[in-house]
Formats: sequence, C-alpha cells, structure tokens
Amino acid sequence: MSLQSFTYTGTFELESGSKIKELQIGYNTYGTINKNRDNVVWVCHALTANSDVFDWWKGFFGENDHFNPEEHFVICANILGSPYGTVNPLSINSTTGQPYYLAFPDFTIRDIVKAHKLLADHLEITHIEILLGGSLGGQQALEWSIIEPQRIKNLILIATNARHSPWGIAFNESQRLAITADRTFYANSPDGGSKGLKAARSIALLSYRGYKTYDITQQEDDNALTDNFKASSYQSYQGQKLVNRYNAYSYWYLTKAMDSHNVGRGRGGVDKALSLVKARTLVIGIKSDVLFPVEEQQYLFRHIPKSAFAELDSFYGHDGFLIETQDLTNIITSFFKTDVKGKIIELQKTA
Repeated sequence: MSLQSFTYTGTFELESGSKIKELQIGYNTYGTINKNRDNVVWVCHALTANSDVFDWWKGFFGENDHFNPEEHFVICANILGSPYGTVNPLSINSTTGQPYYLAFPDFTIRDIVKAHKLLADHLEITHIEILLGGSLGGQQALEWSIIEPQRIKNLILIATNARHSPWGIAFNESQRLAITADRTFYANSPDGGSKGLKAARSIALLSYRGYKTYDITQQEDDNALTDNFKASSYQSYQGQKLVNRYNAYSYWYLTKAMDSHNVGRGRGGVDKALSLVKARTLVIGIKSDVLFPVEEQQYLFRHIPKSAFAELDSFYGHDGFLIETQDLTNIITSFFKTDVKGKIIELQKTA
C-alpha cells in the first residue's frame, strides 16, 4: 500500500506550548476493516523506521505472516519529526517559507501520540484491537494506552520502558554531541551534519547490539591483521547507510523526544500512571538488550494490572525484536490463548 497523507487544518499545540500549523501526517494502511471493526492493528514505529511496516518488519507483518492484510487492518503512521511524510525539521515553515531546520519546535512522546490520536479520529477508528511497538514505538504505545485507555483493547510492548533511563539518555546525548561536532549541522542545509550523523549511528549500533553479537558476526580469521577490521568497516557502512536515507535534524530532535519519555510526568509518578492502563497487555523483553535492559520490561509487567511477560533469548541484543520474528509470533500466539494476569509466557520453540 502506498503512502497516504492526512493534514490537520487546525493548530497543533505541543506539550511545550509551541504550535504547528497544518500538521501533515504520512501513514500506511494494509487490509480492510471488518464488519465488527475489531481487527485494527496499530503499529508505532521506532526511531529511524517509517510507516511501511510491511517493509521493515518482514516475517512478522506481511502477506503470509502473523499480521497479514487478510485478517487484519494494519495501520502505521510516520511519527512527528521523522522525514517520511510527516512534518519534520526539513518541512517548510509556513511563517518563513523556508525549511525549519533548528527552528523546529521541541516535541515529546506525548506529542507524537497526540498526532496519532488525530489520525485515528480522522479515520473514524474508535477501537484499536491491538496496539504495539518496540523501543521508541513501545514508548508511544504505552503512552497512548494511558491517555486513552478506552480506545485500546490489547497492548504489546516490546523492548521498551516506562521512562527513558539515564543510560539511554547518555547514549542519545553522546550521539547528539557527535552530530553537533559537525559544524555543517548549523549550516541549515538538507545534508547538514551528515558526518556527525554517521558517527552518531556508529555510537547507536553499540547499544542496539552487544559484545556477543560483534564477537560472532565481526570476528576476524586472520591473526596477522593489524588494520582494516570487519568491525571497523561495519560501523562505517551502517553509519553511511543511515546518512543515505535520513537527516541529522530529524535524528537530533527524535533522540530528544525519546529522552522526554516519562509516563509519570504530571500523573503522580510512574507507578500510578501504569495503573491507569486498562488494556490486556503483553510485555516482551530481550535477555541480551543493553539499551533497554529486561529489568525495565519486568517493571512494566509488575505495575500494569492485566499483564503478561515473555523474554526473548537473542544474541542480537536490542535489535532482536526486528529479527526474531518467529519467536515473537510464537509468544503472541500463546498470549492470546491464555489468561494474562500475572502470567509469564514461556517461549515454545518450533522445529
């Protein structure tokens, strides 16, 4: 399904009080809403992904996968600030007639969710059967389930947290320092900060994977080697790969949005906020995740009323939620077959 677009003609007010006129939201849909309107699956995407979930979550979403267009009406909206169809720092500021760049207003996870709500209202979706997301996508899904508990029936949170940790914020700040060390970031051009973005992505990869991942995938066979290591070329390649499809301004703003995540803000604390979740909830952690340690998902499990917990054992670290699609399918299948309250779901491996 090709990218669709919705423009909110009112004034979109952010949590900071700043305003955006004519908010444009890019989104993708797959399948058809059934007669009972109980087959809506809404996906919240992660940091540098986009609304084409059938492209980046293959094996989990697709024609022959667990979430398919024959059974489900799948929606994924490109998030605020991301350069794939929704207003972002490279969009034209109607006041100046020029791209925003660093004049783009700061925004939070709650602002991203507020945009999702506008799109859901526009599409006349009053009931979401399953809301899910991983990482920053999970932060959005959790926030939405607290803001509108009546709209969300089932919630799936993968490799995410209730508030972003000092560890996660430190990783993000290190990436922003790399971006701002590139003086072209302040040049207000579409490719400004590209070298900094490449370095930032290299930093991020260290948090997405881990020691064991690199030891297996980037190990050298030549004991005489003193330079030009696989791990070095891998970091450079992955950094450039992001530069080719993204921009430093969106990345800078979205890492700040991730830092803002705290469901307890203005709600009497995190524990009280999590108690507001009414959805039947599945929380999935990844044993090797160093960016969102499994302790963070266990915390969600303990404080969300109707919740179940499952753990993935993957050597891919945080990125495991994008790769271990068969294991995710097995866990979710088990989840919908059982009473969830306080349930720990054991992963059943398939032959």
